[in-house]
Amino acid sequence: MIKVAKFGGTSMADGVNFRRVADIVNADSSRRFVVVSAPGKRYGGDTKITDLLYSAHTALEATGALGESFKKVRERYVSVVRETGLDFAIEELLDRTEEEIKKIRSADFTVSRGEYLAAKVMAALLGADFIDAKDVIRFTADGKLDEASFALLAEAFKGKKRTVIPGFYGALKDGTVKTFTRGGSDITGAITARAAGADLYENWTDVSGFMACDPRIVENPERIPSLSYQELRELSYMGANVLHSESIFPVREADIPIQIKNTFRPEDDGTLILPPSKYRYGGRTVTGIAGKTHFTVIFLEKSLMNAEIGFTYKVLSVLYRHGVSFEHMPTGIDTMSFLIDGALLEGGVLEQICREIKEAVNPDHLRVYDDVSLIAVVGHGMSKNVGTSARLFGAIASAGVNVRMIDQGSSELNIIVGVDTEDYERTVRAVYREFFE
Repeated sequence: MIKVAKFGGTSMADGVNFRRVADIVNADSSRRFVVVSAPGKRYGGDTKITDLLYSAHTALEATGALGESFKKVRERYVSVVRETGLDFAIEELLDRTEEEIKKIRSADFTVSRGEYLAAKVMAALLGADFIDAKDVIRFTADGKLDEASFALLAEAFKGKKRTVIPGFYGALKDGTVKTFTRGGSDITGAITARAAGADLYENWTDVSGFMACDPRIVENPERIPSLSYQELRELSYMGANVLHSESIFPVREADIPIQIKNTFRPEDDGTLILPPSKYRYGGRTVTGIAGKTHFTVIFLEKSLMNAEIGFTYKVLSVLYRHGVSFEHMPTGIDTMSFLIDGALLEGGVLEQICREIKEAVNPDHLRVYDDVSLIAVVGHGMSKNVGTSARLFGAIASAGVNVRMIDQGSSELNIIVGVDTEDYERTVRAVYREFFE
């Protein structure tokens, strides 16, 4: 049995947590590969190491010095080492790191040092080998993961009993450090799992798995004991942020399950995320509910739209020119709607797009609806149980909520409804009651 264990920022927040992580790793000899994030918040109002490093880079660009932010980074790591009781020359490592940051002057390099330093300390604490992600994880020139990374990692693992790898970054072919998007340590963990031929990828965080919906909206929602990769993708994309949505791709190809575990309650079962070959339907109609808020809807109506060749292309070309993506595009014979993140349409962008759409396709009507929220109801069981849609819309109607939009994927894995943002939480609670209580 081979396990890859990735620990998130909350799990690495201070020296006490470093010790907790070490205890978890040492409790199971099959946890041979450990991926760590930079230390997160220790308490409300605290600042993540990654954010401090972004601020340090901004200060360096503006003043030529790293400023107070890097002093706080230094204090955090000195404190971590002191709290672990580890005999480790952290001050010397921090001095070298500061000089490298000043010399290289790259935002990606600067923020990657959070994971680098955390992995260095954790490797010393575990008595494990340290592998620098920049030597084994490669990006192509256009910023995508280079398939050569898997072979580089596999080669680096040879002959090593246990290794620690910093998450979140790798390097271009010329050695220039490049980071993933925020939360990218999950992706590093998945890449490591595939390269190691792992039987299980453990993702350790501060919750005991996926909840059936947002616990900030529904008090004590049910834990999801298991779900499929496809269900995970749908829920993650729609706002269930326990795991980076892109992290399943490396492990999916190797049929490796993912288990979400709680660093602070390691005895809890967590949630098992299964590839198609291992997933078995468990009888639940709905697996989970997730949502996103504050969308803008651009609604078009034009008679015989369906017969006008290039109509959709012309509209999408307007969005493309403005660098605006859409989340969903419900259509009818003579109607079409685009749901767009409202943050992308600020500063007069919405008005300009609407003008250009009118010029491009001359619609009979063009209307804009602001502040719409999307709720996704996800589960393989939805296509297996007669009356699921009736139950869903009956629950929403009973809550006195007007549905503004309906969209169902061709896989019948989910139904997405759009409601006014002021009705968002009320709708989530109504749907949860219908399918889980």
